[in-house]
Parts: sequence; C-alpha cells; structure tokens
Amino acid sequence: MVYLTVFDRSFLLNQGNSRYLRLMEIPAYRGMIMDRHGEPLAVSTPVDSVWINPQDFDDSSQNEINLSQLLNITPQEIHHLMQQSSEKEFVYLKRNVNPGISKQVAALSISGVYLEHTYRRYYPEAEVAAHVVGFTNVDDQGQEGLELAYNSWLQGRAGKARVLKDLYGHVLAVLDNIKEAESGHDLTLSVDEQIQFLAYSVLKSTVEKYHAISGSVIVMNPKTGEILAMVNQPSYNPNQRLNLVIAATRNRAVTDVFEPGSTLKAFSIAAALSSGKYTPLTKVDTNPGWLDVGRNRVFDDKHEKNGVITVTRVLQKSSNIGAAKITLSLPPENLLNLLRQMGFGDRTLSAFPGESAGSLPRLDQLRPFELATLAFGYGISVTTLQLTQAYAAIANHGLQCPPTFLKRDTAPTCVQVMNPALADQMLSLLEVVMEGDGTGRAARVPGYRIAGKTGTAYKAEAFGGYNRDNKRFTSSFIGIAPVEDPQLVVAVIVNEPQAGYYGAVVSAPAFAQIMGGSLRILNIQPTVNDSDMGQVKVIE
Repeated sequence: MVYLTVFDRSFLLNQGNSRYLRLMEIPAYRGMIMDRHGEPLAVSTPVDSVWINPQDFDDSSQNEINLSQLLNITPQEIHHLMQQSSEKEFVYLKRNVNPGISKQVAALSISGVYLEHTYRRYYPEAEVAAHVVGFTNVDDQGQEGLELAYNSWLQGRAGKARVLKDLYGHVLAVLDNIKEAESGHDLTLSVDEQIQFLAYSVLKSTVEKYHAISGSVIVMNPKTGEILAMVNQPSYNPNQRLNLVIAATRNRAVTDVFEPGSTLKAFSIAAALSSGKYTPLTKVDTNPGWLDVGRNRVFDDKHEKNGVITVTRVLQKSSNIGAAKITLSLPPENLLNLLRQMGFGDRTLSAFPGESAGSLPRLDQLRPFELATLAFGYGISVTTLQLTQAYAAIANHGLQCPPTFLKRDTAPTCVQVMNPALADQMLSLLEVVMEGDGTGRAARVPGYRIAGKTGTAYKAEAFGGYNRDNKRFTSSFIGIAPVEDPQLVVAVIVNEPQAGYYGAVVSAPAFAQIMGGSLRILNIQPTVNDSDMGQVKVIE
C-alpha cells in the first residue's frame, strides 16, 4: 500500500488520466427506401463526425494546419472555433466525414480530437426521385418528402454502451452494452424507378424546349391508386445541398394549385350526361362563335366557329361555348356536386407532407358567368395529384382508389364516386378526343387505344383577372391507356411555356412519350394496328 501510494503515485496518475469511462451512443441504422422492385432510392452509409473538447485540445498551429488539410477548412476557422468554444467540452469540427479521412484524423493522435461514428444518407437516383423521396438533415431526421412523412418508421432507435477510452478518444474496450441499437424499418414505394427516370427525362427536355418555368408529371395505376412516378422541374440533387434553392425542393405535383382549364370539361360533360337531359349525340348550338353571359363574352379557342355540334364534338373540339351552354342549362349544384364527389377541394389520402386541398367555389358564389367559366376549368384550383385521381376514377369504372406512394400488397378500399356506366361512357368520349381533328391527336401512342384531354388555361394575374396579352398559360394533358383495360393514367402539366403554349402542342407529345415508354416497361402489349386508329365507337 505504501509503495503504491507513495513510490508509484505518478505512474497511477498517468494511467488514470489516459483512460476513462464513457457512455457512448450507438447510432441506429436508418431504414432503406426502395422502389417497388427493390432498387435503392435512399441508403445510409457509415461516416464519422470529428469533434473537439476545446479544454483538452492541443491548439498548436501545426495541429490546426494538419486538421485543416484533411477536413478542407482553414486553420483560422479552427482557431476561431476554439476561441468561441473555449468553455465548452464538446463542439463539432466537421460532420459526415468519409471513413478514409477520419482514419487519417485519428492517426494524428491530437489531444482533445475525437470521432463519432454515425451514418450519412445517400440518394442513388439524385435529382430523378428527389421530390418523392425528400432528404434528411445532418442529424439524420427527415426534412422533406417521404423521408419526413415516414421519419418515425425509418429512423430506428439509438443504443448505448459503456466504453473505456484513451486520452485521444479511441475506444479501448466495450465494457457493457446497455442498450442495443434498433435499426429503422425499410420502406418499399409504389414508384417504378424505370418509369420515374423516363418521366423525369421527358419532362426535363419539355420544360427546356419550351422555356417553361416549371412542370409536373404523375403516372398512376388507376386500379390500385399506386403512384408509379411523380416528377417535377426544376429538380435538385439531395446529395449536394450546399447552395440549395429551397423553392426547388417543393413537390409541385402535390403542393402547387392551378386552374385546370379544358381538362375539367370531362367532368362538366359527365355532369350533363348524369342529369339525363343530355346524351353524347345531343346537339349544342355554338353559333355565332361567341356566348354572351351578362356583360361578359365566352369564345372558343382561336375564335373558331363550330356551329351546331354534338356533346361528343364539344369535348373533341374542346368548345368553351358548348361546355358553358350545357352547364348553364342545368342547376349550378349539378356540376359542383360532381366535382366535390371526384375529390376536388379536398386533400387526397396520399399523406404527402404539404399537400394542398385546392379550392372549389361555393354555390352562392356561382353567378352565371362564374358557372359558365367553371365548365371549362376556371374559378377552381386543383393539384396535379387531384386531377390524376379524378381521371383515374373514370379509368376504373367510377371507382376511386386513394393515391399511395407505398407498394400495395393487398387490394385497396376504393369508393364509387361516379356511376360505372357513366365512367365507361366518359372513357369512350375521351378516346374520341384523340381521333380525327380532336385536340389530342399529338398524344396518340401507336398500337394502343388512348383516351385523354388537353388543357390550356390563362393564368390569373397577381391582383386578379386575366391579361390575354401576357401569354401566361398552364398547358396540360391527362390521359388513360389502354382504353379496353386501363392500366395507367398519366398527367403532364407545364407551367408558363414560352415557345408555344397549347396543351396539344406542349404537353400532349410529352404524354405520348411517357405513356408509350411506360406501357413498354410494364410489358403491356399493343392491341391495335395503326390502320384501326380512328374507328372509335361511343357508348350512347
């Protein structure tokens, strides 16, 4: 006892100072996010964070230089950080450091410099899936997209261990595992990575070609509500967020609302057919080429004079006058109730963060001119997802399945929002839009029967009203294929194209590329010869 206390006191002090007990957090592995086929969309890779105890740090200039060279920061920044944090016992110097670099840091054996083992999120598809997947912050917490929506499912629970460390923070021994880390759960999405990439590529080239401000595309399975692709432009790379523009992270397909224009005519015609007052062959007089409603005047596009045409032709030629006259001849609640039934004015059940509900006018707001313009898609705001969901119900015999970003293993609970016979009738009418001189000709896909509708809507000015001289439009196309057994609904929305603006010119060709490519990816075989195109029989 005398020997240990008196004669070897310095030895024991040195040993005691060089080793100490610590409680160490064991990071949990965040679950993977995968596409429907198991392709990785978000994975966690091991990294280290370099931290310093300023009170123990040997702040010689050489140490600061050595650290700065490895961590890509200046010696001055390190010195300033140490001065600011001189009374603290913990401060991060650099987070998410590559393990190869962190090994070199450890090899320096600088007093007061330590490593913390953790994980960093990596996104293999980068810009392609950014708006759906989202991203995490430096603490591995979801900040956007499905990373945020399913954060608690993905993140797992950190563990704890009692360890013996040396003076340099190296773990000498794990003495006790107090609590094992629990890995997060994996998440399998409904998204098909190949279709996602196709939609991304086509939308990007379309937005660039027409110098548009932005654009969105959704590809959905109408029978399950599964979203096979959702892309927006502009996009961003979640792996490189140093100079990230926050606006680019917005998933416009669910957050941004717009007036749908003529894509809404499918529902004004459906409302008319459901009233019993109209059939597809009922004649509508669009003479003399305009319609006066109070002190306002409605025109057809390009001031076309379509004369006396059938209800089918109203949809095929996208006649504003025809849609307005039909809707004005019916009680206002007729159209409004159908739109509400289809899901407009309410958020979908997608559970995506930041989703907008859009808006429907109130019944007491529908004066004649407001009702007339509602018939062709003005005075209502919708999201791309709402519009896709509504067309999916037409494709699915009037059954609306809630949209989902998760792969479904069981049949969903769907709601009958439209009479099955009416939905089938609307599908055949929308197929006519693709034929002859219909507005959807550019959306045809060789070998497949397509149904769909174009839309070109003037954008409202910031303080209300529309300025036709500004040429600010939303151009759209939404379609269904194959008509005989619908498997896909594709919506293409392009915001403010500058070079050409009609939905038939801007969005329809993009739709054809995405729909055609998606059908091939899913191995859905062609069913018609090109010579058979144009022989559409409308259900009376």
